[in-house]
Amino acid sequence: MADGAAPGMALMAKAMTGSRGGGGGGGDAYAVDERTDFNPLAAFVPDVRSAADGTVTVKVKLPDNVTRYRVMAVATDGDQRFGKGEAGLLAQLPLTVRPSAPRFLNFGDRFELPVVVQNLGKAPLEVDVLVRAANLGLDGGWKDEAKGLVGVGRRVTVPADGRVEVRFPATAEQAGTALFQAAAFGPDSGDAARVSLPVYTPVTTEAFATYGEIDAGAVRQAVERPAGVIPQFGALQLTTSSTALGNLTDAFLYLQSYPFECAEQIASRMMATVALKDVLRAFNAPGLPGEAEVDAAIRADLARLAAMQSQQDRGWDWWTSGRPGNPRVTLHVVHALARAQAKGYDPAASGVDMGALDEYLLRIREVARQADPDITEADIDLLHAEALYVRRLRGSSATVQVRELAGRLDKLPLDAKAWLLSAMAGLDRFDETRAAIRKAIADAATEEAATAQFSTEISETDRGVFLRSERRTDAIVLDALLGDQPDNDLIVKTVRGLLDHRVRGRWGSTQENAWVLIALDRYFRQAEGVTPDFVARAWLGDKLAAETPFVGRSADRGQSDIPLSELPEGKAIDLTLAKEGAGRLYYRLGLSYAPASLKVDPLERGFSVSRSYEAVDDPGDVRRTADGGWEVKAGSRVRVRLSMAAASRRYQVALVDPLPAGLEALNPELATTEVLPPDGEEQDGGPMPWWRWWRWYDREGFRDDRVEVFTSFLDAGDYSYSYVARATTPGSFTVPPVKVEEMYHPETFGRGGTDKVVVR
Repeated sequence: MADGAAPGMALMAKAMTGSRGGGGGGGDAYAVDERTDFNPLAAFVPDVRSAADGTVTVKVKLPDNVTRYRVMAVATDGDQRFGKGEAGLLAQLPLTVRPSAPRFLNFGDRFELPVVVQNLGKAPLEVDVLVRAANLGLDGGWKDEAKGLVGVGRRVTVPADGRVEVRFPATAEQAGTALFQAAAFGPDSGDAARVSLPVYTPVTTEAFATYGEIDAGAVRQAVERPAGVIPQFGALQLTTSSTALGNLTDAFLYLQSYPFECAEQIASRMMATVALKDVLRAFNAPGLPGEAEVDAAIRADLARLAAMQSQQDRGWDWWTSGRPGNPRVTLHVVHALARAQAKGYDPAASGVDMGALDEYLLRIREVARQADPDITEADIDLLHAEALYVRRLRGSSATVQVRELAGRLDKLPLDAKAWLLSAMAGLDRFDETRAAIRKAIADAATEEAATAQFSTEISETDRGVFLRSERRTDAIVLDALLGDQPDNDLIVKTVRGLLDHRVRGRWGSTQENAWVLIALDRYFRQAEGVTPDFVARAWLGDKLAAETPFVGRSADRGQSDIPLSELPEGKAIDLTLAKEGAGRLYYRLGLSYAPASLKVDPLERGFSVSRSYEAVDDPGDVRRTADGGWEVKAGSRVRVRLSMAAASRRYQVALVDPLPAGLEALNPELATTEVLPPDGEEQDGGPMPWWRWWRWYDREGFRDDRVEVFTSFLDAGDYSYSYVARATTPGSFTVPPVKVEEMYHPETFGRGGTDKVVVR
């Protein structure tokens, strides 16, 4: 096989910028169409009639797949006689190019892009193999600065009825999407294909974000370029809006893009979506889902919840329909369903058994005792209060049960009292109870000049089992006050307090975000009375950086990105933001960046976690390098071992291990995956003792770029988890840290360090 630079950049430019190829040594040009249609279903013809001799002819245009098709036919002459038959069909090209890219990349990865060229002819072919790419660096070749493209070529000899793998060294240059085309040109035939893949940033890009409102005057914020960053990446981002909906964008999108999907998390997402559905429609907010997309998302979540409903008692467990319902999860799901019904959706049409749920709410005390014989009366009261609140949303007052729970008022925590206050809306003869709850709320309020929050005792069990938190309680109390005392001075202060407690534009967990968005949606419907008519302006130093007019009610946002390179290095500069005209200006000021060093050190905040790589088949397949990285033999199997320690009891824990782009996790649940050795078998060769089969986790998930493990309960102690991956792509890859967190208290987390994996 000859291997060298393809002759003539003119040939490459001609081949890669258009649809024309060239015949190897300069012969006549011929057309090469890029294969783009990879539909696995070549044809579905449900209704054709045979000729008199019983034959049927169907014309089919095959997609662009180079593969073997299975052809199936079923015939009938009515409802009595049937027949079926099968045959095979092989789709081929005389010369085929197959790029074999990894499923994703991380910023800074260097890898060898494999391109396989296959020759089905009876004679060897001299073939030009060409690659053109965007957002990838390719060693050698040419660069088109105007189009942001790079290209490189090789000439190889492909034997008769054989194949050759050509590797092109490449580098992931920026986070985003990498796109490349591969083409092969022989003397009289050719082929081309296109691949796109995501490029992730292996460390966070959000370093700073602040929010505020301006009714009159101006605000000034000092900004400075962080030290040790890549100046070509990132920006100072200013977003302005005339409605507080812009201040809820990050929290709303956090729920929409939350990567884990247990029943509670799906319900939280749906609660926030239906709560803001009408507002989104009215404002048509850019950057947020449109009406059709929101509607489709709600219906999809209803279908997911229907599939997860327990077949035993019609409740919901955290992850599966195969267990009896968990009362805490079920109440939250029914709450979400009630809000969906209020907005015109029919959960029953998606398969949810709604009839059984009303009885479930009525019997919540009995159901809770059956689910947990050791449950305390205080915990049952908390569930009962939420059940009454949800029943009120569904249009049922349950006066007798409200009176029963009101008799235990002094034993209820603050959020249960707030639910009870909402459940009493419109009911007579509860004035004394209302007054007592109002006093309890006022006594629990911690007021400052601008903000307020509510003090309540929350135990570790309350946080882990009942998902309670301070911000969730503030939102529940705010919702109750808006319904009971809409003019209460605490309302505005509580809203400000909730907004001030955001981190990166959102609250801590799906529970907090869902409850807060419900309460703030109700508040903003009541609070924004002045029709906006103003101009917002921003200055960076003495230079006008942005100017946006706001006229009328609209969720339009002004978006200005100032490149990081325009901020002075080593000193601060003032950003001044002002408003002229009527209405309230909301703003978000954020800074995104990528550190020059992608290495992140381990960190312990309630958990410790680490990662190591081990050989599966041959001890020489994996070795630790002198610099602390890992070297893996291409094509080998690797056991990835995660070690985790919890300092104390934890609830709803997610363990997530990002993959190097050169490795693919092998999912043992797939029929096409080879038999994988159990953990430990490859070390001692003996049978596995029973205790090694015990699993501390409830669920595991295998993704293109990561492996996820979940458990609803984790006692204090040390734990281990492992999986097997295969080294598929040669190169040098940055691996983001393995991370473990309590999903509903993400401030309790642990992460390992950044790793470097080299596949050779």
